[in-house]
Amino acid sequence: MNENITKLAAISSKQERIIIGLMSGTSMDGLDVTVCRVKGTGFGTTILIEEFETVPYETGFKKTMAATCFKEQVSLQELTLLHAAIGDHHADIINALLAKWNIQKGNVDLIASHGQTVYHAPAHQHRLPQYGHATLQIGEADRIAVKTGIITVSDFRQKNIAGGGEGAPLAAYGDLLLFAEKDRDVVMLNIGGIANFSFLPAAGTMICSDIGPGNTLMDQWMTLNFPGKYFDENASVAMRGTVNPHVLAALKAHSFFSAPFPKTTGPELFNLDVVHNAITVANAGGISAEDIMATLNVFTADMICEAIRSVTGGGNYKLYISGGGMHNPLLLQHLKAGLHKAEWHDTVEKHIDPDAKEAILFALLANECVAGNPEVFKGISEKMPAVSMGKISFPG
Repeated sequence: MNENITKLAAISSKQERIIIGLMSGTSMDGLDVTVCRVKGTGFGTTILIEEFETVPYETGFKKTMAATCFKEQVSLQELTLLHAAIGDHHADIINALLAKWNIQKGNVDLIASHGQTVYHAPAHQHRLPQYGHATLQIGEADRIAVKTGIITVSDFRQKNIAGGGEGAPLAAYGDLLLFAEKDRDVVMLNIGGIANFSFLPAAGTMICSDIGPGNTLMDQWMTLNFPGKYFDENASVAMRGTVNPHVLAALKAHSFFSAPFPKTTGPELFNLDVVHNAITVANAGGISAEDIMATLNVFTADMICEAIRSVTGGGNYKLYISGGGMHNPLLLQHLKAGLHKAEWHDTVEKHIDPDAKEAILFALLANECVAGNPEVFKGISEKMPAVSMGKISFPG
């Protein structure tokens, strides 16, 4: 038997596994790296976070990615080269962090790599009847496996689509395993570039869906209007502005919000064209950059609140928040005002750093890939196919 297969079989039969989870989101600000000690599988899974760090991308590397990601037309050469370069860069980051943390590579069982989304194309977005849902993440996992010497599991979204899902948000699987409660409704809200939620009712079918913009429109507006700034730190720009009700109404009129849950989206749909169109519709050509930031902040919060209220039915529930948006104080203020029936909790209560939550998710999916049984997800939700996600790359 191939020695890599033998090693993988041994890993799958372990009582616990050390898995490195990687996440690079639509904001493209850096790579989240977490070292997880995972015991068991399915609903018997427990997880201990041993290390976590976000490694920021250098400005030049971020600009290179931004020139390729979420665009309908790109250079095939640039896309091909970036696929390899991201894999190499992520491997270099892992090697450096393992040395920093004094962790021997031989003690790590798996790397779980989400990769970098360059284009997400659900059917409702591309509207080409000859095609179904599709998505593309790059960051060649073979290069990660070879450069680190660690078996790497990657490209999780493809099997989800093949099984009948839209490829996102995959948070539902981890949320269900780690946060569902038998006697209480729970909402998991993640605000990355795109905002998404998992509604875990004590009784009934769970719902997991994208909501719409999280940080993406605010970040894009900052990058365009405030050179050298990639996000609104402490909401300082939005706090100087005034909400324009006409621009806000034009943003809320986007057709995406009238579609039923579950649904997915990305910066391919929610980009600066949406903002400029809203300004035109509202006849607000002279509006200040600060006023737009204030309006985008409220817009993001309002759509999140409307989405969560629509699934919780106005009842009381526990709400956990994660993602970069949780650090925006003005956005959080708007959310707490709009979701006043929620009982706000911190994922730290479950021993999970909220900033590490998505990287942890992919460690969980890798664990399920090599040792779990996808049948545990059967019947959970129409858009959550019971499949084993991830492709396996060997170091040699």
